Amino acid sequence: MMRIDAHQHFWQLALRGGGWPPPSLGAIYHDFAPADLAPLLGAHGVQGTVLVQSLPSEDDTQLLLALAEQNSFIRAVVGWTDLLAVDAPAAIARLAANKKLKGLRPMLQDISDEQWIANPALAPALTAMVEHGLRLDALVLPRHLPALLQCARAFPGLPIVIDHAAKPPIADAQFGHWREDMAQLAALPNVHCKLSGLVTEAKPRWAVEDLQPYVAHVLDVFGAQRVIWGSDWPVVDLAGGYGAWLAASEALLAHLGQQDRNDIFGLNAHRFYRLA
Repeated sequence: MMRIDAHQHFWQLALRGGGWPPPSLGAIYHDFAPADLAPLLGAHGVQGTVLVQSLPSEDDTQLLLALAEQNSFIRAVVGWTDLLAVDAPAAIARLAANKKLKGLRPMLQDISDEQWIANPALAPALTAMVEHGLRLDALVLPRHLPALLQCARAFPGLPIVIDHAAKPPIADAQFGHWREDMAQLAALPNVHCKLSGLVTEAKPRWAVEDLQPYVAHVLDVFGAQRVIWGSDWPVVDLAGGYGAWLAASEALLAHLGQQDRNDIFGLNAHRFYRLA
């Protein structure tokens, strides 16, 4: 099995200007570097990763790209640029010149305007992403899904992946409109979903059974060929850690055939991000 962790982060607190994470999150309030992740990858048989931005800064994206050049296990970088800037198409072209840059991620969950991703003013940037073969990582909450649906319909040539399954309200054992909205998005062939970030949405003493209804729905509407596994490390350290989430994922997917598990744990990430 080719295992790819399609969602992980690195950061240096001194460069974040007081941005997230706050000191109150002691488990992750320190620097995280490739040397910290490499032993976990080795222990769990993960061959490569997709390094995802966690700061809305092009300088941070450049740092991530430098780490990718220095560490062969980083197969791709999902970065950031201001998609509403007048010069966004030029910035996208500049970033896309680095072959490790495979996608961009606007941090929608932190933007007060729930309709932001459906803004027609984004058209030049999203068109440039399509032209340069980039993917859109959608860091959204359930309330953003209707606007994301508008965007996905307007740009059928833009591959989109929903990070963390849109963070459903697992701790409350609720669904709200999440179930229906995810089904509508899944009906579009350009939309995929990451199986990541779920344990941090669950109650502190979570069990596999708490996650099962949400994972089952994602699998039902997207199918095994459009679901992509990621650890969300080091954020996952807030809810049990890398090994606990991987073990839970294996249990949640154990009923699938070997090919479907191979797809979710690695091959889908390879195809979606066009990894070398």
